[in-house]
Amino acid sequence: MEPVQAALWVVIMLVALALAFDFMNGFHDAANSIATVVSTGVLRPTQAVLFAAFFNFVAIFIFQLSVAATVGKGIVEPGVVDTHVVFGALLGAITWNVITWYYGIPSSSSHALIGGIVGAVIAKAGAGSLIAPGILKTVLFIFVSPTLGFLLGSLMMVLVSNVFRRATPSRVDSWFRRLQLVSAGAYSLGHGGNDAQKTIGIIWMLLISTGYIAKGADSPPGWVIVSCYVAIGLGTMFGGWRIVKTMGQKITKLKPVGGFCAETGGALTLFLATGLGIPVSTTHTITGAIVGVGSTQRASAVRWGVAGNIVWAWIFTIPASAFMAAIGYWVSLQIF
Repeated sequence: MEPVQAALWVVIMLVALALAFDFMNGFHDAANSIATVVSTGVLRPTQAVLFAAFFNFVAIFIFQLSVAATVGKGIVEPGVVDTHVVFGALLGAITWNVITWYYGIPSSSSHALIGGIVGAVIAKAGAGSLIAPGILKTVLFIFVSPTLGFLLGSLMMVLVSNVFRRATPSRVDSWFRRLQLVSAGAYSLGHGGNDAQKTIGIIWMLLISTGYIAKGADSPPGWVIVSCYVAIGLGTMFGGWRIVKTMGQKITKLKPVGGFCAETGGALTLFLATGLGIPVSTTHTITGAIVGVGSTQRASAVRWGVAGNIVWAWIFTIPASAFMAAIGYWVSLQIF
């Protein structure tokens, strides 16, 4: 059955809401890509956000749209999505992002969006309308991405410590202040490549469900792709300083060499996930990498209580945003 075209004003409103979510994603997750480089003193905050925003946008030329395809076509059965589902999903994700930003909790914008989609779809048509493999691989990577970040971050730290064991601390610090620019750029590239595509995916889903593009379209319109990368870059430019403090200093104290190892481990994890088309959390990834770097020094270098609170936020993100999205779905039925 062909989708019935929704009112143009509704579609425009929902696209604007999706771009607002994308902007907030960049704002909320700016800390992930700049916390280490700011906390180690390599860049001033203003320099860091401009640097990260640039690489967020450059990702448009690097990565294929495999994550967007997963979100747009691999989470929900065709025909179930409509304007009410999209509105509920976005409202649930945005609400959870605002709450966690306000309290300085580095939760996942990605999983807030997935949770929002799940909650709105269940409210409309029940759990049977979800595509199990797409949901399962996303949930699996809640655990895989921070674990992989932890392992790669700690391995990088051990490797670097052995390679530079004869160098003086001042020389190591000098070298890695420069190298951290490379690792921070790589991480911001991975952040833009994975996170912007989630919003591309939900707009793609919206346009297909409302009949504004064909179901069989291989990719979304170019304006969708460009606007989503611009929105996340602008969000990163405005930054999320409450979360920078948690990520950069409260979990463990970082030096430039540690920042380089954490960012490199995190970037490698994001490149892998994006290549596989898996929407992962940049927050989970960099947190795991920072904890991995801290744990190679000594277990007490990591403030495990802070890390534990962050993990609880991860666990609650999908069900909390799903619940809010279900309410948003009901609200939308009353509005349009």
